[in-house]
Amino acid sequence: MIETIVKSINGTFVYENPAVLWGLLGIIPLLIWYVYSHTKRAHVNVTMISDFEGVQNGIAKYSMHIPIVFRTLAYAALIIALARPVSIDTFADSTSYGVDIVLALDISGSMLARDLKPDRIEASKDIAARFINSRPQDRIGLVIFSGESFTQCPLTTDHTTLVNLLDEVKTGMIEDGTAIGMGIALAVSRLRESSAISKVVILLTDGVNNRGDIDPITASELAKNEGIRLYTIGVGSRGKAPYPVQTPFGTQIQYVDSDIDEVSLRKIADVTGGKYYRATNNQEMLDIYKEIDALEKTKIEDITFTTKQEEYVFFVLLAIALLGIEMILKYTICKRFP
Repeated sequence: MIETIVKSINGTFVYENPAVLWGLLGIIPLLIWYVYSHTKRAHVNVTMISDFEGVQNGIAKYSMHIPIVFRTLAYAALIIALARPVSIDTFADSTSYGVDIVLALDISGSMLARDLKPDRIEASKDIAARFINSRPQDRIGLVIFSGESFTQCPLTTDHTTLVNLLDEVKTGMIEDGTAIGMGIALAVSRLRESSAISKVVILLTDGVNNRGDIDPITASELAKNEGIRLYTIGVGSRGKAPYPVQTPFGTQIQYVDSDIDEVSLRKIADVTGGKYYRATNNQEMLDIYKEIDALEKTKIEDITFTTKQEEYVFFVLLAIALLGIEMILKYTICKRFP
């Protein structure tokens, strides 16, 4: 099983009562009134030169306007506080659970038949490699079988290595024959310890079980007990198929019967809740793998957590602080300027 958790945090700032923000427009009449009142005061006639005593020149004479700045900012802070600002943090947890898959590939001598191009085994390897590369979230393993079974690659997420090992597969690697039951049993043993939510065996063969100590039906029952689904693929044309035969005059093509135990392969799949397919050409095999790929989708769970935090307290305290500063300035530094 592959489990990938991706956490993203999206912080936003919203207002519970956004309509209150229109109150910020009140700053405009406040400033207009202030300018008007001080402009009117500036035009008062004076008749005695002593009225100008104590008037400061330069920057000092503008200090009388400092309190209005703090009052305006305090007003704005109160309006924002009444609008109830809230900070929202969103935590998105995305968890993906891959499918554990074992490919069980028949490499018996009959897989050299050329009804698929270039032959059954090469076509099977090529299409299986495409399937592997299309499922990066999954652990996939490879079991090969003919007269006996062998683990070519255990479950892995290193699909590059897996495809390379698949490419090395050829007929004659192990004793010839068709031990379908042994191939299933070994694939099941590779998945027994898996904790994946979905465990799958894709078995491809072109023959009839004729070797091994375990018959296919018994092996399928083992798979069922382990919660493993079996998809079986019978590969080969119906009737006769071209097969290369070595003769004293070189390789010659002879037509031999395609003998596939479809009844058993269908029963094996049905027992485990899987499905049986027949591939008579490359395109049919490609379509089969595409269908299995669609049936065994990786499960993805998206869980979103949202937290809210009230921010109005900050603006209330800010407004109080600004008003306090205004009062201090008004009755100390700016006292001489009414």
